[in-house]
Amino acid sequence: MAINLELPRKLKAVAEKGHQGAAEMLRPISRKYDLAEHAYPSELDTLASLFEGVQESNTVSVAGAGFSANESKSKHANVNGANMSALLNALEVSWGDVALLLTVPYQGLGNAAISAVATKEQLSKWGKVWAAMAITEPSFGSDSAAVTTTALLDGDEYVINGEKIFVTAGSRATHIVVWATVDKSLGRAAIKSFVVPREHPGVIVERLEHKLGIKASDTAVIRFDNCRVPKDYLLGDPEVKVDKGFGGVMETFDNTRPMVAAMAIGVGRAALEELRAILTDAGIEISYDKPAHAQSAPAAEFLRMESDWEAAYLLSLRAAWQADNKIPNSKEASMSKAKAGRMGTDVTLKAVELAGTTGYSEQTLLEKWARDSKILDIFEGTQQIQQLVVARRLLGLSSAQLK
Repeated sequence: MAINLELPRKLKAVAEKGHQGAAEMLRPISRKYDLAEHAYPSELDTLASLFEGVQESNTVSVAGAGFSANESKSKHANVNGANMSALLNALEVSWGDVALLLTVPYQGLGNAAISAVATKEQLSKWGKVWAAMAITEPSFGSDSAAVTTTALLDGDEYVINGEKIFVTAGSRATHIVVWATVDKSLGRAAIKSFVVPREHPGVIVERLEHKLGIKASDTAVIRFDNCRVPKDYLLGDPEVKVDKGFGGVMETFDNTRPMVAAMAIGVGRAALEELRAILTDAGIEISYDKPAHAQSAPAAEFLRMESDWEAAYLLSLRAAWQADNKIPNSKEASMSKAKAGRMGTDVTLKAVELAGTTGYSEQTLLEKWARDSKILDIFEGTQQIQQLVVARRLLGLSSAQLK
């Protein structure tokens, strides 16, 4: 059976709308806010309204490729819904500016966390807030099971104490999804996520970080000092299931990792398009009718990068499609994140190199994209963590068996 890799018409409309907003609103102000770190891009308020319109069409059902109309209504039904739509939107907007995407109101990584584990009642309450996600602590990075922030039940409230670092949009989002342990003695199974309003008593934004890239996005250090929240602010099931381990919380990453992959793919495509224009202006021909060894070195290198980009793109589409169709995608989510993260840094840095002085200067955005892309290989789990997850899934081993 042939595989149809064309996007359905409604998803094409989502991608086109995201690209239009990126081209007309983000790309023109990209350099401005890269130079003005921590300044809030007020232009994004208009873009947030545009994205709200995109979200209204997030749930799209399309007949599966290769099946008849009658078959598509049965067990072979293929759904392209919220995850696929969000991925394509993230890809197109990141083509414009990934840092600005990360600071668009109501598009925070915490929103994906809420979508992954919230109950229906919680979704109706917090489904449309602007939520940052607070995981990393001073004592750990990618090992999310090492959470030391505590959330202890006291009557009808949880009391949260701890410090989180590298919280994207932490000073701008209206809410923060914070990971904390409800019982240290029960290990990783006791780690739960909570929705906390940013201006809630006990939530303290300590400082904003100065960074290599994504400068338009604020990155905060947040301390929780006896922060008391109602017990129904715990997302999903409050019961600690030791036999399930860390699986409940990790479902969040199955949603967010393909989104970060999409960001790297968007930045990578922007760099490839800019590089192609520079090479063409320099008289370098890139041909798809001749093998790479029969072309110039820059052309051969461009073809290699473009094929690498295509592989990352298809992996991310697969991971998002699986999520929409309720197919376990932990392995594929990590594969897409690992591939896209590495591709993004490789493509953007090589584009700077091949463009020479033009790439290294601020004449174009190539040097900015090279700086921005590095974080996409780090946050939501580093390259090494993704490879570890993939290995565990392929070998059928637990985190205790393969470290």
